[in-house]
This record gives sequence, C-alpha cells and structure tokens, in this order.
Amino acid sequence: MSEIQDKLERIKRLLNQWSYEYYVLDAPTATDYEYDDLYRQLVEIEEAHPELKTADSPTHRVGGKVLDRFEKFSHNVPLMSLDDVFSREEVFAFCDRVEEALGYAPEYVVEQKIDGLSVGVTYENGLMTVGATRGDGVIGENVTANLKTVRSLPLGIGDKSISKIVVRGEVFMPHKAFEKLNEACEQNGQNTFANPRNAAAGSLRQLDSKITAERSLDIFVFNLQELEGAAVSRHSESLELMKRLGFKVSPDYRVCKTKEEIWDAICAIGSARAGLDYDIDGAVIKVDSLADRERLGATTHAPRWACAYKFPAERKNTRLLDIAVQVGRTGVLTPLAVMEPVFIAGSTVSKATLHNTDYIEDKEILIGDVITLIKAGDVIPAVIGVDIDARNDGFPRRKFVMPDRCPVCGGPVVREEGEAAYRCTGIECPAKLSRSLEHFVSKDAMNIDGFGTQLVMSLQAAGLIKTIPDIYRLHEKRDELAAMDRMGEKSVSNLLSAIEASKNNDFYRLIFGLGIRNIGVKASKQLAAEFGSVRAIAGASKEDLAGLDDFGDITAESVVSFFRDSQTEHTLKMLEELGVNMTVTEQKKASSGPFFGKTFVLTGTLPTMTRDEAKRLIESKGGKTSDSVSKKTDYVVAGEAAGSKLTKAKDLGITVLDEETLVEMAGK
Repeated sequence: MSEIQDKLERIKRLLNQWSYEYYVLDAPTATDYEYDDLYRQLVEIEEAHPELKTADSPTHRVGGKVLDRFEKFSHNVPLMSLDDVFSREEVFAFCDRVEEALGYAPEYVVEQKIDGLSVGVTYENGLMTVGATRGDGVIGENVTANLKTVRSLPLGIGDKSISKIVVRGEVFMPHKAFEKLNEACEQNGQNTFANPRNAAAGSLRQLDSKITAERSLDIFVFNLQELEGAAVSRHSESLELMKRLGFKVSPDYRVCKTKEEIWDAICAIGSARAGLDYDIDGAVIKVDSLADRERLGATTHAPRWACAYKFPAERKNTRLLDIAVQVGRTGVLTPLAVMEPVFIAGSTVSKATLHNTDYIEDKEILIGDVITLIKAGDVIPAVIGVDIDARNDGFPRRKFVMPDRCPVCGGPVVREEGEAAYRCTGIECPAKLSRSLEHFVSKDAMNIDGFGTQLVMSLQAAGLIKTIPDIYRLHEKRDELAAMDRMGEKSVSNLLSAIEASKNNDFYRLIFGLGIRNIGVKASKQLAAEFGSVRAIAGASKEDLAGLDDFGDITAESVVSFFRDSQTEHTLKMLEELGVNMTVTEQKKASSGPFFGKTFVLTGTLPTMTRDEAKRLIESKGGKTSDSVSKKTDYVVAGEAAGSKLTKAKDLGITVLDEETLVEMAGK
C-alpha cells in the first residue's frame, strides 16, 4: 500500500504544480495530453483506493457536490468594505488624514481593484478547510465546494509550519469565459448575464458545484486575514508570502512613498485597464505597515488605513448615423449603433451594441439622434442616452424597425413571447453555420465520433463545408481532408466511417440535430414516435402538435415555422438524397406491450431504480413518459419525497403506482 500511496502523492504534487504553472504563472510546462494522462492515472488509483483520496486532490476540481442550501459562516476577522474616493484631491486628502493620525508619512501599496465577488478562504495544517463569501462582512455563506473548482486557488499549501492561514480574495470571471457563458445561455434559450461580475457571483453561488466547475472562474488573493506559524510586518511582505505559498496575488502592485507616486500608480492601472482580460473598477490604496494599520484602526464599516479610488466613466456625444443588424452564432439579431467616430477612453469608437429593440425603445433612440456614449468599464462602448435638446438641429431622424427577414440569409426572423431577442430560424444561415454544425454532429444528435468543434472550424476555414448536407459529401474530398493538420489517412477513414454510419441513426436524432427552437431530445423522440417521418411532421398542423403531451402553442409554432421555411425544405431534400434516415423503421415502432398507448409521469425517488431506468422500462413495454401531470396522464409512479405531481394526480383521480406495482405490470 505504501508504494501506491507514494505514487499517488507524486502524481498529486506534479498535477498541482502543472496547474499552478498554467493558471497562476501563465507559463505551462506540460501539454494538455500529459496533464490529462496523469489525471486519469490519479482517478484510477483513487477509485481503486478511495481511502487514499485527500482534501488536496486535483479530482476535487470537477465539482459534483449538490446542496439544498448554503450554510452560514462567521468570519473571525471581518471582511470590511472600503471608503470610495473619486478624484486626485480626495486621494491626497486620504493620505493627509493618515499622516496626521500617525505623525509621519508611511509607505503605501497601490493595487488593482478587481470587480468580482469577495471571499475568505481558510487553510488549516496545509489544507483548505472553508471558503466563504463576504456576505455582510461578518456573516457569509459557506461555498467551499464551489471554491475548490477555481483552479488558480490552491487546495493545499506546501509550508506545513503554517498551522493556519486565512486569505481574502476576489473571485472573477475572465472576459473570454464570460462571452462563452453568455453564448451558451443564448443557445439554450436562457437569460444572459449583464456583466462578468454578475456572472461570477451567480456561478459561485450555484448549489451544484459541477456547474460552477464549468464556468472557468478565477481569483486574485489580495489580503492576509489571519496567520499562525509565521510572521509578517508589512502588507507587501504578506503578498510575497502568499505568492510563495501558491496563491495568485494582486497583479502589478506597487509600493509608494509619496502622494505623487500613489497617483502615478493609479494612472498606470487606469492606462493598462483596457488590455486586461478581467474587469477592474478602480485602484486600492493601503497603508503598508501592519503596525500602522493597528494604530489607525477602523470605523464601523471600513478601515481608516485604506480607500478605493473609483475610475470615472468618460462620456462623449456623437451622431447616430444608422442602426445595422448583426447576426450572431446562435442566430440572435443584435442592433448595432453606427456612429460618427469619437475618441473615448483611449481609443476611437464608431460602433456600439444597442442590445435589443426594447433597449432602443426605452432610451427613445432615433436614427440621426445625438447620443451619449460611455465605455462600460472603459472597455465596452455603450450608448446610455439621447440628447433630446439637439433634435431641433435639422438633421433627419427615423425610427428603427427590426427586419422580419434575416439580413444574412433571408430566413424568417421570430421573436417569441416573453423574449427580448429576435432570432433567425434559417437552418442554412451562414452566420450561425458553425453552431448549427456543432449541434448537428453532437452526442445527443447525430453523434458523429471525431467531429468536434475544432474540426468544424477547420473544415469551414478550408471551405470544405458550407451547409449541413456537406457533411455527407466529405467522402468526395478525401485528399483535401488528409492534407489538413492532424488528419492522417487513418483519422480520415475513421471520420468518414462515422459519418456514413450516422445515416442509419434513429430518426429522432435527425430531428434533434436540425436545431428546431424549443425542441430537445425528449420532444424529438415524441415527434418521431407520433408522426414516424419527416414528411408527416412537416405536414402536421399547429393544432396537431399542440395536442401532444408537454407541447404548447409556442413549441408547436416553432415546429410549424421551421418546416415551412424553404431553407429547411432544401436541407432535408439534400439529406434525403444523400441517404440520411428520414423515418422511424417498423422494427422501432412500439406497437404492443402492456403499457402501449399509456402515459406515465415519474415523481420522487424510487427504491431500486433510477428515473432513467424506469423510463426505459416503460418505453420498452410500449408506454410513454411525460414531465407534467394532466388529464391525459394514465399513471403516476411515485417514490419517496414525491411532491406536487403526486398531489395533482390525486386531485385528478389518476392511478398512482409504486415501483413494485410498475414492475409487476411490466411483466418482469
């Protein structure tokens, strides 16, 4: 066992070192393949010997713990807020107060003020034990499981002589991760986040830590709250200590001796702000000496030894010449302000997003208006208003109207009830081709092995694929495929074989792969089972579709509109000619069985079966499952902790079964 344990410790040390180099130093020494290979070895050892899994294992990074709620946590040393200052004069006045109280001019540290969510993290005997949000400064929420998924935050520190250390940091979401998250939200029909700070806060407070792990959160540690087993006398010294222990500390901090040096440091942070991949909203000025901090003390809400300088948002007026429309990868149409170029916050701007038509109407924006522009966070241009008084300048003005046809492909544009976004529904729209292809080949859709995002991008860049049916023409371009990077003869053969095999997929996979708005895997299966072929679905009326279980008017309209579009007809015709399965084969139709024609709803936790296992049993015996109880429901299968579905079933007089009865009825 000692040999296995030694190997486990060596693997953990190496993986933690590689993570530190990648996420903290931004200087990786290992390839992704090397990391993944070693990580798999770690998982195998821990699965075989679970008693050896420790709190600092990298396998904790993937999340998976699901909570009902967050427990409260009391901070031993309060996580106080800071008083804000907004000008050079106010910064100097802060220094004057400090120097008057101390009787001399101390040294200061100036740092970036990260715009995120403040947390306190406790390490005892070298291991992370608790991570909590700031809350009101005294009482926060225990989010330890979620903080363990932040890869730049160490799960353990190497110095065992430090019996306890509590650090304070700011959790944030990098811009690239924020854009990726909002794209995913748009694709899934979910509300997007307004800014990276909201996204970071929402991600850190997920009850399912696996979701947090997918959000690519990061952290900068900026203060030492408690320390046992070592000693420091200055804040700058504590930052260096925390850096040596593996923390990602405040970047590019500067020790300053005079007010002018402080102001120069603030200006340097402001100048560098636009090039950062994360949001900052100011600079923090702190007295460096910890002894001086003790002498200065604090008010009821903020320390007297620190303040936060907030960057002002620069404003400029310019003329709105036109409103163009962009079509994003998800098909969302976004109005874009086309302006007379204006220099603001260090760069010349001529375009800015107007978000959606509701935003334009709320701001009463007309094409031709003089508009007020700021750079949100001095990075993203934003239109914040209109100069109404300038409307008598004689410049022509007109109201913006969102087009009803996509400006890229001419496909129908829809806006569903309750949504702000307009979307192109054309399946052949070039603007959203990459996303359409990625969805079509994905695991739950056509499940073409080896056909991932990177390959989609490469094939598009090479001009080898311009529509979904082009996937099934790739066998004609074997030589071009083989000449691509990372695509040898064997890879090409495997890919073409996978593409050919997908032609015979279950029919529902094609339906889901087409990317019909509001149609997921379950609804795709239902459409396949009810209608049996593409032609039958295309010929179905809105009333026919709305009558299906879990379908409503909006879902039915999505299906009808999609199949009536000429782009859909063209794509389906090409796929059919290329040999893709368009029907449910007779062998796959459930035409008999003890549950044939019956609809079941599952609720609660069953004694021995998972919900998926119960669904498969029901469907294998000819039955269907639904997510909601209605008059069309024949049986409700209830387990432990069954909720409102059971109550509704009783109110409607629907037969309620337990697991044992279900199995007996199935004939097992």
